[in-house]
Amino acid sequence: MIVLDASVLIAHLDDRDALHERAEEALMSVAASPLAASPLTVAEVLVGPARAGRADEAVGVLRALGISEVPLPEDASTRLAELRARTGLKLPDCCVLLAAETAPADAVLTFDERLLAAATRCGFRIV
Repeated sequence: MIVLDASVLIAHLDDRDALHERAEEALMSVAASPLAASPLTVAEVLVGPARAGRADEAVGVLRALGISEVPLPEDASTRLAELRARTGLKLPDCCVLLAAETAPADAVLTFDERLLAAATRCGFRIV
């Protein structure tokens, strides 16, 4: 399973995004793998489409990609606090790592350099 970061999904949904083409290529390269994301990541991705009145369309695209949401575990608040303390990442990025730990995932797909470095330190393969 591959856990996706908002940076990839936001770029995928917006064909004007500077990383759109890169997101398309990255998602094509992992199309055969199960894909997942944290509920907070999905919410973050849907903010722009919701502002534009296109949230339903964006949800449809995410469903078409086969992205499943990794539920937050019962101890999410403690684990997120520990991840934030250990990595220095912001909470949305910690949610990506928590989803990868919870899933469990073998890889993380992100365009965020700090998250990429932290995911590598946590033992996840980077796509």
